[in-house]
Amino acid sequence: MPDSLIPDKTLYSGRPADCASRLPREVAAYDLLDSLSIPYERLDHEALFTIEACHEADALLGVAMCKNLFLCNRQHTAFYLLMMPGAKHFKTKELSSQINTSRLSFAEPEYLLEYLDIIPGSVSIMGLINDKENKVQLLIDKDVIVPDHIGCHPCANTSSLKIRTEDVLDVYLPATNHTPIFVDLS
Repeated sequence: MPDSLIPDKTLYSGRPADCASRLPREVAAYDLLDSLSIPYERLDHEALFTIEACHEADALLGVAMCKNLFLCNRQHTAFYLLMMPGAKHFKTKELSSQINTSRLSFAEPEYLLEYLDIIPGSVSIMGLINDKENKVQLLIDKDVIVPDHIGCHPCANTSSLKIRTEDVLDVYLPATNHTPIFVDLS
């Protein structure tokens, strides 16, 4: 494994100049952010599959990447995207009681692809652009919205974005027709 998953530590403002080698789902995220006039900083890197692997990107961007978990109920009839600080530990029982559901578990990758058009390791709030029928309920831990910026992937874990929290809440989410439920995880 290389010493750094981010050999080029350059921060970019906005989308890549050339998107030919980018995944269509990633380009779609840039397209929507640009169409909404939401500014963002971008850092390109090797694929980052865990919050621990994101620490170097966090330091370079000056923002902590959100942990994003794709969850469902036992019957696979209700799906949730949970945004929480990367340092917090997820406790199913605690979240279940706050949203009045039982038996939450991690949803299978095929549901993630079907509803958000993303794959494990790339789970991000940016995937909500693909949830046209609002099958996924967004859950946001209250500590995510405390900082001025949110860190996330643009539907691909080979780039990381820094976006103003206010832009995510007031512009991006309304544009995707998603209203979050705020939760308080200990």
